[in-house]
Amino acid sequence: MSYSASREYSRGEPASKAAALALLKRIHFYIGLFVGPFIFIAALTGVLYVTTPQIENKIYADQLFTSSIGDAQPLSRQIDSARAVVGEKAEIYAIRPAPTKGETTRVQFAEPGLGASKSRAIFVDPVTLDVKGSLVVYGTSGVLPFRTWLDDLHRGLLLGDIGRNYSELAASWLWIATLGGILLWALTPSANKPVRKVTKQGARLRRGRLWHTSLGLILLGGLLFFSATGLTWSQWAGNNIGVLRTEMGWLTPSVNTQLSQEKPAQPVDEHAEHRGSSMMGMGAMKMAMPDMPEMSSDMPLNKHSATSVDVNSVTFDGVVAAARQAGIDATKIEIRPAYRPDKAWTVSEIDRSWPTQVDAVSVDPHSFSIVDHVYFAKFPLLAKLTRWGVDAHMGVLFGVWNQVALVFFGLGTCALIAWGYVLWWQRRPKMPASRSPSTTLVQTWRALPMLLRWLFLALVVALAFSLPVMGVSLLLFLTVDQLRWLLQARATKSQTITSAGQS
Repeated sequence: MSYSASREYSRGEPASKAAALALLKRIHFYIGLFVGPFIFIAALTGVLYVTTPQIENKIYADQLFTSSIGDAQPLSRQIDSARAVVGEKAEIYAIRPAPTKGETTRVQFAEPGLGASKSRAIFVDPVTLDVKGSLVVYGTSGVLPFRTWLDDLHRGLLLGDIGRNYSELAASWLWIATLGGILLWALTPSANKPVRKVTKQGARLRRGRLWHTSLGLILLGGLLFFSATGLTWSQWAGNNIGVLRTEMGWLTPSVNTQLSQEKPAQPVDEHAEHRGSSMMGMGAMKMAMPDMPEMSSDMPLNKHSATSVDVNSVTFDGVVAAARQAGIDATKIEIRPAYRPDKAWTVSEIDRSWPTQVDAVSVDPHSFSIVDHVYFAKFPLLAKLTRWGVDAHMGVLFGVWNQVALVFFGLGTCALIAWGYVLWWQRRPKMPASRSPSTTLVQTWRALPMLLRWLFLALVVALAFSLPVMGVSLLLFLTVDQLRWLLQARATKSQTITSAGQS
C-alpha cells in the first residue's frame, strides 16, 4: 500500500519516524475535528461554573446573610425554628451552623423527589431565629440552585446520565490530544528546514501554527490536570478508576459509625456529589458523600419504622460540643444525625480551602463520647492529592485565585480549539476530492514498522477497555475514515472510467 502521508516530512528522516509522525498527526486532526467541540463546551461551561460563587452570594443574599447583631442562640433553638416551617415529622438530613457572624445557619431536610445528594435547606438567622428562606441545595459543597443548574450543564448538558457521555468523551481524549500535539511539536523537524521565500498564505499559516503551538505549551499542565480529574468524575472510566483505587487501597478513609459491634468504616468517594443520580443506579460503587461516612443506612425512608429512632434537637448541642472538644475546630462544619440506634452521629469539617480542613468524628448521641476520629493530616498521600485535585477542579482550593486560574485555562482551551479549526480551514485541500492525498488511520498505522504497529495496537486496546467512551468513539473514527476512503476510491474509479470512455 502506498503511503503518501510520509511525503509531508523531509526525505532524510527515518521511515519509522515519518510514519509515527503521520499517525500522530492524523489522530490529532481527528480529535480536534470531532472531539474539539465537546472539549470546547466542557471548558466554556466550566468557566461559567467556577465564576458563580460570587454571583450566588448576590442572588441569594437574603437567604445567606443577616444584619442581626448579638450572640447566637443555641443550635437546638435554631433547628426548632426550621422545624416549625417544615413540620416536626420532617427528617433532618444535615445541619450547617453559621460559620461566621452575619451568616445564616442551614438546616437541611430530606425530601422525597429531590434526587440524589439533594436536600431542602431552611436558612435561619442564628441571632433572631427568623427563617430567611428555603432553597434546594446539592452535595456536600452545599451548592445552591443556580450553581446546581450550571453543574448539570457542565457535567451532562442537562440531559442526565446520557449527557454525561459528552464530558467523558472530552476528558478521555483531552490528554491524548495534548500529549500528541506536544510530540508533534517536539519531533517535527522545522529548525533544520532551509529558509525559503513563502507566500502570504504560507506566512499566515506559519504564524497561526506558532500561536496554536505556543498556547498549547502554556496550557499543557492545566489540560492534563483537567483531563485526569475529569476522568475520575466520569461515569464509565470513573468506575474503573474507583475499582483500581479500591484494589490498591487508595480510597479516602472515613469514620466508623457503628455502635453495637466492630465494623470497618466504608471509604468515601470524593466525586459522589458530582456523579449525580447515576450513583444510585449503577450499584458497583456504592460509596458515601465526599469526606462523609456512609449515611444511606442511617436514614430510613419511613422514620417510624421499627429500627428508626427520633432525633431530638437538643442532642445536636451535645454532639457539637463533644466534637469541638475532640479537635473539630473549623468554622465550617456539618452535623449528620443517625436514625438507627446502632449508629453514631457524625461531625465533619467542610472547609475545602487552603489549608484544607476535612477532619471528621463520630459521636455517640447518648453518652456524647467519641466513637472514631479521622484526621486529614493522616490521610494517605494519594487520598490527599485526590481531595486537593477535586477541590482545585471545582475552584474552591485557593479561593478567588483558583477561580482566576480556572478561567484562564478554560478560556485558553476554547481559544486553542478555535485556533485549531482556523488552521484546518486554511489548510483544507483546494483540489477535488478524487485527488486528495489524505490517508486513513489504518493506512498510517500499517506504515509503521511491525514492532511499533503491534505495540501501538496493544496500547489502543488497553486504553479502549479502561476508557470505554474513548474506545467507542475510536471505532466511530475508524468507520467514518474508512467510509470516506471508500467513497473517495469509488469517485476516483468512476472518474477514471469516464475519462477513458471520452478518450
